[in-house]
Amino acid sequence: MTTSPSLETWGAERSRTVTWNDPMPTIAAGLTMSGLDYLTAMLDGRLPASPIGRLVGIEGVSVSRGDVVFRCVPDESAYNPVGLIHGGLISTLLDSATASAVHSTLDAGVAFTTLELKVSFMRPVHAGQVLLAHGWVTKPGSRVSFAEADIRDADDRLVATASSTLLIQRVQ
Repeated sequence: MTTSPSLETWGAERSRTVTWNDPMPTIAAGLTMSGLDYLTAMLDGRLPASPIGRLVGIEGVSVSRGDVVFRCVPDESAYNPVGLIHGGLISTLLDSATASAVHSTLDAGVAFTTLELKVSFMRPVHAGQVLLAHGWVTKPGSRVSFAEADIRDADDRLVATASSTLLIQRVQ
């Protein structure tokens, strides 16, 4: 007969604090800028990172038209029940990379939303692993754009890949 662990055997409780800026002023500013200018302003600190980026620890590395690179070092707060980084965090990182690659091609007043994201996982990820996500546009469009992304670890091993379809829409 197996007994459940008691509170005394659960290990030390951990916590972390997440802070972010009110996203509305940044979003408003972004609508007046091209996607490339907007992402560049986030990268160089003239605008704050997105709340989701702050939540999961996504940091910008580089951005150019149709191409972005992000860095993320997940901690154990993103572990799933078997002690690996949850696929949802990996999917979030891939969605951010594909969407930002497309965003970098858009004019001011044009927005996007992900219609479809297909993710393939290649290897497990543990807390503390440095992950680099590279996203690039494969086919830009005025109504729909397509992008791909991959995540590699510090040893340049492929961790996951994604392809994405994004809806393009004028906001103003």
